[in-house]
Amino acid sequence: MLFPNADLERIRTGEVDLAFRRWKRPMHVAGGRQRTRMGVVEFVSVSPVSCDTLTEEDARRAGTTLEDLLAFLSRKDGEVYRIEMRYGGDDERVALRAKRPGKRETDALVAKLADMDRRSRRGPWTREHLELIEARPGELAETIAASIGREKKPFKADIRRLKELGLTESLPVGYRLSPRGRAVLRALRSS
Repeated sequence: MLFPNADLERIRTGEVDLAFRRWKRPMHVAGGRQRTRMGVVEFVSVSPVSCDTLTEEDARRAGTTLEDLLAFLSRKDGEVYRIEMRYGGDDERVALRAKRPGKRETDALVAKLADMDRRSRRGPWTREHLELIEARPGELAETIAASIGREKKPFKADIRRLKELGLTESLPVGYRLSPRGRAVLRALRSS
């Protein structure tokens, strides 16, 4: 689910704790989580609802007016869902990126990358991608991908896998290595 920056801040403070979306099938489930720019949003409940049962209070909790909410929901086809949510804390990857791994953790990360390389249909890629990001911070993903003959979408999917390990971080444009990523790349180069 996409949230405007203003709504993310209001979710963080608890001012907004509902959202309504029209979907052909539920896109979130109770207990699910979504990482956003401000942190994690947790989904408390997700249930179908009829537009004629929505109230001004529902709209207020969603950060809007009933008139604007109904207009928003009328733009798409599908069933209307009521999503109760709350701020779930900071994105754990932020702290992970800053954490410099010790020898044991570095060895485990290097082994994980080797496993990712082994399972890849196109062969080893993790070190190459880390080196590309180190050499070209803030450059468009599409440009970097094209430089190695890859499409943007699969390239970005690979970078997200590295990001899950805390090795890269997204910038407004492009990426850069995190301190953790720099430590792992040093270990890869010395092995």
